[in-house]
Amino acid sequence: MLRKKGSLYAVALMGGFVGGALATQCIPAIAMAAHHARTVEAERFVLVDRDGNKRATFLVTSRGMSDLALYDGQGRDRAELRVANNGGASLGFFAEDGSQRVIVGEMPSGRSGVAIYGANGKQLVNLTTTTDNQASLTLYDPNTGRARAGLGVASVGSPALVLFDEAGKDRAELHVTKNGKPGLALADENGKTIAGLPEQATTTAPDAQ
Repeated sequence: MLRKKGSLYAVALMGGFVGGALATQCIPAIAMAAHHARTVEAERFVLVDRDGNKRATFLVTSRGMSDLALYDGQGRDRAELRVANNGGASLGFFAEDGSQRVIVGEMPSGRSGVAIYGANGKQLVNLTTTTDNQASLTLYDPNTGRARAGLGVASVGSPALVLFDEAGKDRAELHVTKNGKPGLALADENGKTIAGLPEQATTTAPDAQ
């Protein structure tokens, strides 16, 4: 019986020891959790991988722009999220050589759009909307960077297609007015209209008797 009590006492003593050990380990953690910092303030944050290579930065530039930049494994800037001091915001994606490839942005005026660039750095596509609900899609010459075609819808709902020559001059237009009437206009290199539809109504002379 004494032996049994001794065993129980040993178990109780061991339980107290384990409990005390756990309490000793847990209390500081609980205390730290209760008093952990909820706000961290700094001018610049740098995120590195396990080898110490920079993979991301978060900072406010000297011009007041907040900037989040993400880098690939070779340290090249491949994506950036920016908000300017005036409220303009943009999200950009970049090629290995640092040239921009896709930019999504919104201006303080409310104008927003998406721009896509080619491998040579020249803009190829631009999709834009305005605060009065106009929308336009512009395609550019990959060699000169000049606009070659534009498709747009006015705020009243009228669509139009415009084609430009290699000098960027308007040479052909196809449109449909608000009341549903279509039109086509062709122009020369000086901008002078040379043909168009619908044709102007003409009067014919009566047949000679």
